[in-house]
Amino acid sequence: MEPDRLRVGISGSYGGLNLGDEAILHVIITELRRAIPVEITVFSRDAEDTRRRHGVERVVPLRGTPRSDAQRIIGGLDLFILGGGGILFDADADMYLREVFLAHSAGTPVMVYAVSAGPLLDAGVRVRIRHALDRAAVITVRDRHSRQLLEEIGVQREIIVTADPAVLLAAEPLTLDEILRAEAIDPDARLIGFSVREPGPAAPTLDVEHYHRLLANAADFMVNRLDAEVVFFPLEQRTFDVQHSHAVVGRMSHAQRATVLKRPYTPGQIVSLLGHFDFAVGMRLHFVIFSALAGVPFVALPYASKVTGLIEDLRVHHPALDHVSAGALIADIDRAWDQRDELRVRTRQALEGLQERARTNTALAVRLLLSRAKGPVADATPDASGADR
Repeated sequence: MEPDRLRVGISGSYGGLNLGDEAILHVIITELRRAIPVEITVFSRDAEDTRRRHGVERVVPLRGTPRSDAQRIIGGLDLFILGGGGILFDADADMYLREVFLAHSAGTPVMVYAVSAGPLLDAGVRVRIRHALDRAAVITVRDRHSRQLLEEIGVQREIIVTADPAVLLAAEPLTLDEILRAEAIDPDARLIGFSVREPGPAAPTLDVEHYHRLLANAADFMVNRLDAEVVFFPLEQRTFDVQHSHAVVGRMSHAQRATVLKRPYTPGQIVSLLGHFDFAVGMRLHFVIFSALAGVPFVALPYASKVTGLIEDLRVHHPALDHVSAGALIADIDRAWDQRDELRVRTRQALEGLQERARTNTALAVRLLLSRAKGPVADATPDASGADR
């Protein structure tokens, strides 16, 4: 390491499992390197994937690294970042908290960086999260619902509401005609993007049959109403997004007008691709973010508070996934399509505020690093404009 480069460790749900998480990591790395000379270590669930995607100086397997080795690595850092993303929920929180407690033990400052929390029903997990976060130097969350939940479980440290780092993602160029031919999409058609997500620990109440039926009806409506082609964007290609996308297509009357993307894309390429779409309907948080970045009007179907929080910040209407009927959803889509120009302007304006809040994450991390370079980090949370306290 060059002597003037500060050492930062980052841990989260990284390793190519989800393009939204990879967008978060890409932005964290990019913004830190733009602001200050740093050497970055990522704790990853797939070390080879992270090394290939992000080109960081060191990658450490999140699972399988002995405690003594992890503590030695973390003890050599100037800052340990937990986040961002929705990682503080019952099933996975303990996996991520191990490194936080090792950092506390080693005296390495911890920043909890733009996370979401919940569901948190396990009493033991709630206690361990409270103990871990109360010793953090800075805590930021990406939505107000997460701040409220963390306060409810007893976290005493100040919690700052910022925004998901992915709102700062830059589009990456790609050749549209080549992509559309490879995916067997008509380049002259009106294109509507869709996204799904699988049930699981982060979405334990998701009714698969209900949302499959909703999306199939919505897709058929848009084919009929707009003479459109519908394209499904699997953001988790290794797990079940592809299967659930095909399950929705299988329920459609116009399945021949639907495509599920097959090729691998970077998050920035997804933004570029969406820029050629006319509308979007989606469940996944980062599909909504990518649509907003691409300037595509959309209807979101929030399955969790993190999505609801984003939609509220973007100041757009959202139907309640658990209770909406197919007819009500189609009416919402029809209304949003008619108002798409207004929605595009409103979303762009709201996105600018979110981007300013997202930059607060970097400002706080840099302030901690500069404090570390000068001496012990003060206990008080650094001030940063643009954050919601």
